[in-house]
Amino acid sequence: MGSKKVRVSLSLIAMLFVFVGAATAAVGPVAEPSPLPADASLSLLDTGFRDLYQLQFREARSQFLEYQRTQPDDPLGKAAEAASYLYEEFNAKGVFSSAFFLNDSKLFGGVTGSSAENRNAAFLETDHQARDMARQRLASNPLDARGLLVLTLADGMESDYDAIIEKKQLAGLGLMRQAEAEAAKLLEIDPMAQDAYVALGASNYIIGCLPTYKRIFLRVGGIHGDRTRGMQQMQVAADHGRYLAPFAKILLALAFEREHQMDRARALLADLTAEFPGNPLFAQELALARQPSSQNR
Repeated sequence: MGSKKVRVSLSLIAMLFVFVGAATAAVGPVAEPSPLPADASLSLLDTGFRDLYQLQFREARSQFLEYQRTQPDDPLGKAAEAASYLYEEFNAKGVFSSAFFLNDSKLFGGVTGSSAENRNAAFLETDHQARDMARQRLASNPLDARGLLVLTLADGMESDYDAIIEKKQLAGLGLMRQAEAEAAKLLEIDPMAQDAYVALGASNYIIGCLPTYKRIFLRVGGIHGDRTRGMQQMQVAADHGRYLAPFAKILLALAFEREHQMDRARALLADLTAEFPGNPLFAQELALARQPSSQNR
């Protein structure tokens, strides 16, 4: 089996931020998130991510850029900005929908269009800047949790971008493996960094959904997937994540649909629709999930 035949899409791991790929981490007891520093500038990140989930991309970026102005040494501002470009493209390509997630040829093959047509220069430039800033922090302190968080987000997002947008699955796989080690180290240092479980769970779940022969190929390289564990990890992020909890919920809802657990999918979609009334995607997906035909998905 040639490696060129392997079409691994680490789809949605992501996205954003998401995007700390690791196919192996176990879910232990969930601790309550630690309080954030009393810094008024953090509200800019909160507002920006809320705008992001409302599909108000320009407004989200304005918040993230203002955060960068007030906190120029924090690479999370750049990572959030990069996430806004990637999320916007994913939304435009229909990645966050059951039509994409429940279709194996799309989920594992990427979006339509050539790499040149889909190239997102703004995302790539900003994501690389976030990565460089994170590495500078880690050069002076290898245990810097903020640096590790941003590095895992940057590598995870670019992994998704390579696999889903440019359809360079092998390149995406390489970045995912980097993010695995970074995510594991981050959670050892800061178990409260529970946004990381979005990508941990998404990669575990999606790799677990691959055809058997592809999973065997990946297992030889030390990459394993587990659908059940992946859903458990996404649930941790949905319940306890700070910035990525809504993202974890939409991924988990789509996973429940793949698993024919429609009641649980509808409950999550109803929560998202109520929380983000400005996002028509959540309402559309809820309406689809309520249709009688959805039971046969």
